[in-house]
Amino acid sequence: MKPTVVFLHGLARSHRSLAILRRAVEDAGYPTWARSYPSRRLDLAALADWLAQAIREDLGEGPLFGVTHSLGGVLVRHLTDRLSWRGVVMLAPPNRGSRVAGAFKDNPVFRWYFGPAGQQVERAEGWPAPPSPFGVIAGTASLSAAAPPGWLTRALRLLPPDEPSDGTVAVSETRLDGMADFTSVAASHAWIMNHPRVPELVLGFLEHGRFPPYAGEVRR
Repeated sequence: MKPTVVFLHGLARSHRSLAILRRAVEDAGYPTWARSYPSRRLDLAALADWLAQAIREDLGEGPLFGVTHSLGGVLVRHLTDRLSWRGVVMLAPPNRGSRVAGAFKDNPVFRWYFGPAGQQVERAEGWPAPPSPFGVIAGTASLSAAAPPGWLTRALRLLPPDEPSDGTVAVSETRLDGMADFTSVAASHAWIMNHPRVPELVLGFLEHGRFPPYAGEVRR
């Protein structure tokens, strides 16, 4: 029985941000689930409660596989023991916390726009491990015309200029002990899910628990 692939979007985004990737997974024959959750209004614990209830109401207790972006990767960690996961692929997750969030957490505009969860992603202390097996895909395009935040973080020196990042999350912040696999793509944080290589990587991990190799990738 194929698991239902659950798509969890990032902070201040919606389920539509993952629509292209979701369509590719559906075309490969997997059932999928995606809903926009109130990422700007609730803290991590309340968001995990919201998602656990929504997923159970819609899918029951069947097997699940997660595909997450950014904050979605933090939330799936808070859902590890609450749902029947068969694994997860995490796109640009701040698994070790976010230096950028830490730099802005006291800014009133940041606090207003990104809400309680935005304040909590600075530090990862106490976060549960992700469902196993889990793979991580990091982005390495720190400067992109389609993603202005990367230019801001570079101008403010919030991330070291010689450290690979997607403009928002450093590659080192995505890594986590226990990963079944790790790879990277030349994508910005905002649009990593639409990189043309990502559907193949996600489907490869779904089928084999590993990412298919390709030229130019950065493995662990």
